[in-house]
Formats: sequence, structure tokens, C-alpha cells
Amino acid sequence: MAKVTLYTTPTCVYCKAAKEFFSENNVKYDEKDVSKDEAALKDMVEKSGGMAVPVIDIDGEVLVGFNKDQVAGLLGVGQ
Repeated sequence: MAKVTLYTTPTCVYCKAAKEFFSENNVKYDEKDVSKDEAALKDMVEKSGGMAVPVIDIDGEVLVGFNKDQVAGLLGVGQ
């Protein structure tokens, strides 16, 4: 399965939607709360070029925001 890293903040509704999607489709992921983890924030900004969340890294493919169809396509799930 793909290596998935999800950069989030506690108040982000799209982050919550991404986590629910991963849970429903049994996708294991590493969650990094950028509001509490400065190293994760730096890593996210380097990957995405910005401060918007969620940022989803799927095997090096970096997505900003949560587009269910795009994520499902990259993971081959939920379709």
C-alpha cells in the first residue's frame, strides 16, 4: 500500500473529511498536526509551497486540499 502522510490542524474540516475517507477505505496514514509540530510544519511548507491544510503526500505526490476523487484515484480505493 502507498505511504500516506496527512498534514492537518485540529479545526480543519477538510482534514477531518480526509481522515474519515482514509478510515472508511482502510488506508493507513501518518498524521502530522502542524499546529503543534514545527518540524512537520516546515516539512509541509517545503512540500506544498504554502500554509494551507490539508496537505496529503501519497508516495511523494503532494496534494493541497482534499479532493476525494483525486485521492481515491491515486490510492486505487473508494471507486
